[in-house]
Amino acid sequence: MNRLRQIHAYTLRNGIDNTKHLIVELLQIPDISYAHRLLDHAPNPTLFPFNKLIQAYSSQRQPLQCLRLYSRMRLRGCPPNQHSFTFLFAASASLSSPLPGMMLHTHFVKSGFDFDVFALTALIDMYAKLGELGSARQVFDETPMRDTPVWNSIVSGYAKRGYMVEALQLFRRMPCKNVISWTSIISGYSQNGHSEDALKMFLEMEEGGFRPNEVTVASVLPACANLGALEIGERIETYARENGFFKNIYVCNALLEMYGKCGKIDAARRVFDEIGSRRGLCSWNTMITGLAAHGKCNEVLELYDLMLSEGIIPDDITFVGLLLACTHGGLVEEGKRLFKSMGTDYGISPKLEHYGCMVDLLGRAGKLQEARDLIRSMPMKPDSVIWGALLGACSFHGNVEFAEEAAESLIELEPWNPGNYVILSNIYASVGRWHGVAKLRKMMKGENITKAAGYSIIQEGGEIHRFIVEDKSHVKSSEIYAMVWGISAAMKIQKQPTDFECELVEF
Repeated sequence: MNRLRQIHAYTLRNGIDNTKHLIVELLQIPDISYAHRLLDHAPNPTLFPFNKLIQAYSSQRQPLQCLRLYSRMRLRGCPPNQHSFTFLFAASASLSSPLPGMMLHTHFVKSGFDFDVFALTALIDMYAKLGELGSARQVFDETPMRDTPVWNSIVSGYAKRGYMVEALQLFRRMPCKNVISWTSIISGYSQNGHSEDALKMFLEMEEGGFRPNEVTVASVLPACANLGALEIGERIETYARENGFFKNIYVCNALLEMYGKCGKIDAARRVFDEIGSRRGLCSWNTMITGLAAHGKCNEVLELYDLMLSEGIIPDDITFVGLLLACTHGGLVEEGKRLFKSMGTDYGISPKLEHYGCMVDLLGRAGKLQEARDLIRSMPMKPDSVIWGALLGACSFHGNVEFAEEAAESLIELEPWNPGNYVILSNIYASVGRWHGVAKLRKMMKGENITKAAGYSIIQEGGEIHRFIVEDKSHVKSSEIYAMVWGISAAMKIQKQPTDFECELVEF
């Protein structure tokens, strides 16, 4: 840096315009503010340093600085080129309003650069990220020469916004796909809760001979976690390690979550320990939540103390995991202490999730009155999770009065959910209030509410299969039932008592 200051001083003393070289060097350090001041005092700046500075600000997500530079560039008689617009579109994608981007689009067309495929790709991406999918699609449809990046930008735009039907239609139409194309559609399904579709697309990608990259792996592992597809998750881990993806913290955290949700908490702890000093808050939260879900409340509290000792500040997600651990461990007083410490120690206002955990904690411990009082003291309106926790506790402890209040609120919030009617009906039945049972059944019949059939998901041979009771929709259902009947018959034979057992029974 001192060398560059000396060069700058030398050029000023000798009247040499070395702005272009100095700005390039400063941006490599980087020292953007010094480079910006240097450009401001340059006597006759060219387009190149303006573009380099706009690109630097764009990479740092400072769109307003990019737009100011663009205005200054035009005022100083330095017309932009297609590269200028590419950087400006990329920067404008992080703005809260689409208006500046629309203005740039107008200037772009008037400047005659609307033939440049790189700028058009950035323009489509900008509109998609701003939620202007109609404008993005219009630019895409009007682009004459659409290469793979152009297709990827529109597919990714629809996928990130949750329009998976449109995204898949465009994806299938692509004349040439690459790993980014597949990753866009997989991550879209995964982030929008379509885990089964995400995993199917990943398996289809592998069959097509495409090699997943780090982003693909980090996108599909959450789908494995949600489906319990442990076998595929383990295979992905092997692939990730062989290709050096474990250096990527997002891959590590996704693998950590996958093992925690798939029941292999020891493997999750192994990954957590392996991450070591690279662990961020996300890693700690994932491990705490995983241990809490497995009922290891003491380990959760020990890990929390270790986390604080390493200077990691908890957030609201951390406390969801901690309160969940207290719920599973029956640690009422500890849960109350942690709930209180959210505001007093860290300035975190409890959200619905935290109140839900506390209601569940108090309800399971039989403190139904305290749970009900907590609901009434909430600063926000209780949702179905809150009332569901109270109703579940009432079912366990047989409290009809509070159950009726919880069920009434639940039916108002989600009248389509048959589970609430069923739970209250069971509570009535447990105390012999059969007229209440009959009334609920009549209500369900009148509202045409039926209980949806449950289903199971089975992973076999790298594929996910879904079954419901007495399901015969599978193409190999005859073979499956034959196998089940064979196993059932073998089990009955094995259960036949021996002569010695019969003698003991007679005795």
